[in-house]
Amino acid sequence: MPDVKLNFNYKRILLKLSGEVLAGEKHFGHDFAVINNFAQDLKKLHDANFEIAIVVGGGNLIRGRDIKIYGVDNVRADYMGMLGTTMNAIALKDALERINVKTEILSAIAMNPIADLYNREKAVKFLSEQKILIFAAGTGHPFFSTDTASALRSAEIKADCMIKGTKVDGIYDSDPNKNPDAKFLPVITYSDALKNNIQVMDAAAFAICRDNKIPVIVMNIQNSNWADDIIKNNVTGTLVKED
Repeated sequence: MPDVKLNFNYKRILLKLSGEVLAGEKHFGHDFAVINNFAQDLKKLHDANFEIAIVVGGGNLIRGRDIKIYGVDNVRADYMGMLGTTMNAIALKDALERINVKTEILSAIAMNPIADLYNREKAVKFLSEQKILIFAAGTGHPFFSTDTASALRSAEIKADCMIKGTKVDGIYDSDPNKNPDAKFLPVITYSDALKNNIQVMDAAAFAICRDNKIPVIVMNIQNSNWADDIIKNNVTGTLVKED
């Protein structure tokens, strides 16, 4: 693990959580032991007075881009992916409410009574009430990733920062799983991320964060101490910031 620590002085955070995290070692579906543990981590942040919003992916259930190769219509494939994110949001809300953390789901697609339809004013109100907020169904439109949805929601709720939760400690100049000499990058600018085609998020997401001056922290949330590290201001990761 890189011995580089970031100064984490943010209160309202948006966490982009991949669906794969909820699958654990199964790599598909839901590992409810993992989900319960993750809910406990979120509770620690909640109890430390962080305002927490989450955009959850659906890759543990279905990936629109993967089924398109079988001839599935692009728009329908993306809508199927949005439904997968909603199932994950429900699973996470259930785990949080079982440990007495008030949680709300706002969906970009009308799904009453599963979730309220997304509304910016309602989202900000829930956060001010110290509720954990989960955004489901991406942007509600095909052809946009949940990374883009995360950046968009971060801008709309005026998040202090966006956390991109990954399986690695941050951004490297090459794939550390393939190159043992890959160099860890503790800080990188939005422009460099776009110019070098950094794959941790898509270009649209980086551009939205750049235009709205939202710092992005890329960190490993499969590290069992990730929530404690945030609370203790002892975060290992990469900061993507203004030029």
